[in-house]
Amino acid sequence: METRIQIDQAEPKAYKAVLALEKYLAKSQLTNTHKELIKIRASQLNRCAFCLDMHTKDALNYGETQQRIFLLDAWHETNLFTEEEQVILKMTEEITLIHQQGLTATTYQKATSLFDEHYFSQIIMAISVINVWNRMSVSTHKPIGN
Repeated sequence: METRIQIDQAEPKAYKAVLALEKYLAKSQLTNTHKELIKIRASQLNRCAFCLDMHTKDALNYGETQQRIFLLDAWHETNLFTEEEQVILKMTEEITLIHQQGLTATTYQKATSLFDEHYFSQIIMAISVINVWNRMSVSTHKPIGN
């Protein structure tokens, strides 16, 4: 794979601005499990190796099971995820693939029945932020760490 410009080095202020959103999310009400499920699922959809590597490791460190991580791409076909997690994963897919249909009325209504406006908003922010990271990492071929 070719070496590309790295945004964190070329435009550190822009990189730090996205990092500030990440710091906001770290202090949000979102559980670590919810955050990592969002990050992994969006990264799968965006085919972001750098983020998949990072967030699967983070999820394991937070106590996520290997089985759930391995089956996350096929979550629709399992009973391993709670109702709340299923809605979060559906939101992640619909918002990440926004060009297809966006956040559908059905998913929106289910989400707002399960989550208050703050948690709902934080879910959308988490989905949006990981999509920014994915786009930067995929576009620049961000190298995977050890």
